[in-house]
Amino acid sequence: MNILIIGCGKAGSILTRTLCHEEHDVTVIDINSEVVTNIVDNFDVQALTGNGLIIKDLQEAGVDHADVVIAMTESDETNIMCCMMARKCGAKHSIARVRNPMFSEQIVFMREELDISMMINPEYQTANDIARMLRYPNALHVESFANGRMELAELRVTPNGIMDGLVLSALPSKMKLRLLVCAVMRGEECFIPDGNFILRGNDRIYITAAHSELSKFYKQVGDVKNRIKSVMIVGGGKISYYLIRQLLELGMQVKIIEQNRERCEQLSDWFSKASIICADGTDQDILLEEGITSADACIMLTGIDEENIILSLYAKKIGVNKIVTKINRTSLLPISDSVGLENIVSPKNTTVALILQYIRGKQNSEGSNINTLYRLADDKLEAIEFIVRGNAKYIGVSLKKLKISSGFLIAGIIRNNKRIIPTGDDCLKLNDSVIIVTTRQKVTSLDTIFQTQGVGK
Repeated sequence: MNILIIGCGKAGSILTRTLCHEEHDVTVIDINSEVVTNIVDNFDVQALTGNGLIIKDLQEAGVDHADVVIAMTESDETNIMCCMMARKCGAKHSIARVRNPMFSEQIVFMREELDISMMINPEYQTANDIARMLRYPNALHVESFANGRMELAELRVTPNGIMDGLVLSALPSKMKLRLLVCAVMRGEECFIPDGNFILRGNDRIYITAAHSELSKFYKQVGDVKNRIKSVMIVGGGKISYYLIRQLLELGMQVKIIEQNRERCEQLSDWFSKASIICADGTDQDILLEEGITSADACIMLTGIDEENIILSLYAKKIGVNKIVTKINRTSLLPISDSVGLENIVSPKNTTVALILQYIRGKQNSEGSNINTLYRLADDKLEAIEFIVRGNAKYIGVSLKKLKISSGFLIAGIIRNNKRIIPTGDDCLKLNDSVIIVTTRQKVTSLDTIFQTQGVGK
């Protein structure tokens, strides 16, 4: 596809790299000539110094041949205007990054009336991710499919625990639970396991199951954390705004430490039930005075990645059960994992995943379409939700008769609001939501899973 990116900061650079890897034809416009030079030196793209609000610059960048225009500047208003102008100039689709909370209640109106295909709010999506982590405190991460009807939970195998050394084929009979281990991350390697796979301590495993089954699973493996009732948030920015609202609705006690007085006053006006502390959240004495040792969870959301990492390490040292750390710089993600920080959120990576989901959806066949896409296990694994459409050859055929290509696993099916952990006797039906876990890249259609070998007879 021909893709035009307007604005290439940190998130734009990550997006450019990802789209180049997926073999799209990418053109970049940025007002900063140094940014443009850096992009050309590092990626196989066309780039020009220009302004996405200037028609001449858009035309020079080939906007009239663009399949998708993505506006990623620092200004919401500029992104909206760029998308509107790009569509008027002939672009087929447009995506705008819109982050200001004041726009959040009118995104549907703006998308429909301004003819913008997709509007992304990274901070809102990140807040949703954090809220799921707090609802499921035992899991490292929880990704949601089919509007929350099925979850994919990431867990770590406890060394010398009940699952260390367990053969996966023995898991159902040993635990008497209906769940499926979809993938295993061991060191730098990611596996789609079969029944003969043996789990080891410190493996990161990805499980699909009903919430009730996951709760029983936690109890059996002896890794049960109490329900989170009190949360301390350091940093009162946009993510905090969206997160506080959700946590209060869940009945949690919320305390926010923010050093900007004006921002504290805003948060106090918006959230009367939250406790707002105007102080430096990196001050150890302040943290102790405000009760960090008694908090069930701590969320580190300052604007500086290094501060978030140091604060998280301190919270871990003093025994906080659940710690979530915001990190934007991709170079710091492996470091954070190596020092034992497991619950990481990245608004920039969230943005890229949502855009990739949209673009993949525009590429695929009529037989299925992408509804949700998550990139997991350091981007070595993807979990994709497809909706079964059309008269695909695999509809109505039992899974044991389907020859599935290597690197794929059917992790779950949602049919008429019912969650199905699939066995060989299950089949796919029209309008099913199907969750696929794969180590492959560039998957755009459910047909890809079966097309190499076809359907068994």
